[in-house]
Amino acid sequence: MESQFEELAQNPDIIIATPGRLMHHLSEVDDMSLRTVEYVVFDEADCLFEMGFAEQLHQILTQLSENRQTLLFSATMPSALAEFAKAGLRDPQLVRLDLETRISPDLTLKFFTLRHEEKCAALIYLVREEIRSDEQTLIFVSTKHHVEFLNSLFGEEGIEASICYGDMDQDARKMNVARFRSRKTMLLIVTDVAARGIDIPLLDNVINWDFPPKPKMFVHRVGRAARAGRTGSAYSFVTSEDLPYLLDLHLFLSKPIRAAPGEEEVMENFDGVMSNLEQALANGETIYGRFPQTALDLISDRLRDTIDSSAELYALQVTCNRAFRLYSKTKPAPSKESVKRAKTLPREGLHPMFKRVLQGGELSALAFSERLKSFRPKQTILEAEGEAAKSKHLQGPSSTWVDVMRKKREIHEGVINLVQKQRTSSKLEQEPKPEPEVLNSMGHEKKGRRSKRKAIAFKDDEYFISAVPSSHHMEAGLAVRGGSNNRLESAVLDLVADDGTGMKKQKSTYHWDKRHKKYIKLNNDDRVTASGKIKTEGGAKVKADKTGIYKKWKERSHKKIGSSNGDEDNGFSGDYRGRGGNKSRGFGGRKNGHVPNAHVRSEIKNPDQVRKERQKKADRITHLKSKPNKGKKFGGKNGKRGQPRK
Repeated sequence: MESQFEELAQNPDIIIATPGRLMHHLSEVDDMSLRTVEYVVFDEADCLFEMGFAEQLHQILTQLSENRQTLLFSATMPSALAEFAKAGLRDPQLVRLDLETRISPDLTLKFFTLRHEEKCAALIYLVREEIRSDEQTLIFVSTKHHVEFLNSLFGEEGIEASICYGDMDQDARKMNVARFRSRKTMLLIVTDVAARGIDIPLLDNVINWDFPPKPKMFVHRVGRAARAGRTGSAYSFVTSEDLPYLLDLHLFLSKPIRAAPGEEEVMENFDGVMSNLEQALANGETIYGRFPQTALDLISDRLRDTIDSSAELYALQVTCNRAFRLYSKTKPAPSKESVKRAKTLPREGLHPMFKRVLQGGELSALAFSERLKSFRPKQTILEAEGEAAKSKHLQGPSSTWVDVMRKKREIHEGVINLVQKQRTSSKLEQEPKPEPEVLNSMGHEKKGRRSKRKAIAFKDDEYFISAVPSSHHMEAGLAVRGGSNNRLESAVLDLVADDGTGMKKQKSTYHWDKRHKKYIKLNNDDRVTASGKIKTEGGAKVKADKTGIYKKWKERSHKKIGSSNGDEDNGFSGDYRGRGGNKSRGFGGRKNGHVPNAHVRSEIKNPDQVRKERQKKADRITHLKSKPNKGKKFGGKNGKRGQPRK
């Protein structure tokens, strides 16, 4: 604190401080004023608000002049930062650098459907078979436990990787990121919270181990690749639970999506199917498909043996499963429309990226395995057992199962057929049918009778203004609260924490309000602090009472920080001495090196002090002249005291 008092007393032009330490100085020094500050910059504003400094920042702004300019720089826009910008700033302007081009056209998006248990095998297959050894890859996972698990698993497989997550030690984080930037390791496993402050300019690939729940977060992840004219790829693992999020993403990107064709369709017309896929990719469509199942099975068996033989890996896997269940509870839910559409999506085939597998002999084996998966027997297990018992003339309950199932079919067969007819009719209704057109007596076209039930389009596409904007899905993907088209709120992005403690903090909690005698809901980043206490940058709560350290320093050094008197400048008004012994004042004063005997009071007065001394002397003389002569009274009584001495 004392060394910082020395620096503040030297009239600095720029102050770089943490909110907690600056508030400590403001509470300790009475004469310290921020009224002359013209610019306030909050760098990494999202980190400041997530660390709980919103209260301190509000207090700092109240002590600034209204004519200052406030600048907030942030890689993301959490909701707390958006609320602060609306409440604490006057006429704020939002400058965004990620809206024009959401995803680089040089970035190739690839989506793979798989089960959650196959993610490890799929990741090893991608790193070993599809990604070249000279390409740098960023792997995004959901929690810090997945970071540790994958790092240990890569170590067992002989793959060297760097890691980074939110609670990681700062020195260890710098070492891991430095190794990745210097290309000593080609893989970096990170979480969303840790990757926010990492800038890797020459990144080739991004792998989404866990599919992001928000479209804006997906853009934030994959936007790190394919920069500055370079090409890149983004690989995303999609489970059955992630399909609605995939549909939300493509609504946000305004890109069509289709499933890869099945193996039987590829076998019938390989060249035609591949040409259609290439044409679809050229038109900007996204194709999602599966991994080669035979390759995943071999890697999965080997990894299962590796994990079972290692106690550390097994314990990390159990922790990852528990952390992922908590992560699934805290992430936002997809839209209802996407959930309905995901249920009607066709079954996807092998991804076109694996062309060498499609051209080999494994295609027929894959087609046979797919037919086995879709096989439905004509008899149930009860009927099969009953037929076998009857053929062997066995007596017992199994011989009566055939009669029971026959009676059940007679009862429910009509219901089953009705459901099948409804499904087929619904599919036929979805297909557009040409309706007969009839000319009426006036010579105008008239639709058939069925067209009376359907509403005739009343809008003119050239002049009609829809209630829903054309960019509705894009704004819905950007927004956090439904129904908000505000430009600031559309940029809001709340990241899910990568550890259990942070996830619990992000849940809505309730606090008992003593004044109103009721519970109040606290959202993310809301905190209740005791009165008379402030929160330091270390997170500890201390009393805001003065410690007297500034008073002791001022008595010892004969300096002071700022003053509100008439003979001092406002703001940081130090009184150190220049080389000529003159007292330097003003906001822009500088101290050039160490000045000997700086603590000794200077005897040279400046013009203001000389003018003030003359004015005081003249006032004193005027005051003395205006007083009556008291000596004459004593002289009138005894005549001795009024006479001068001889």
